[in-house]
Amino acid sequence: MKKLSPKRWILAILSAFLPLSASAAQIFITNYPSEANAKVFVTKYPSEANCIVYETQYSSDMEPGVWFYTKYKGDARAVISYTQYQSEADLIVYFTKYKNDARCRY
Repeated sequence: MKKLSPKRWILAILSAFLPLSASAAQIFITNYPSEANAKVFVTKYPSEANCIVYETQYSSDMEPGVWFYTKYKGDARAVISYTQYQSEADLIVYFTKYKNDARCRY
């Protein structure tokens, strides 16, 4: 059985590809990197990104790359911390304005 690398595991959680999922990837943002499942860097270029993310206001959206931000850490499937440096990041994302552009690469 092949083990997933930590980066692939994080991508799997954040991308909302889980077939039994009934909602968008529920994300909680923390200011403390030690609490986070992943450090996320936001890029200006979609070609650099592991995930092209669409932010939704509806937790019921269930498409890959669609993120819903929760107010409570206990409600989240993943806890992230943003970083200013790409070299520190576990995940590189680009935010899109269009839901149908959202996706994640492995």
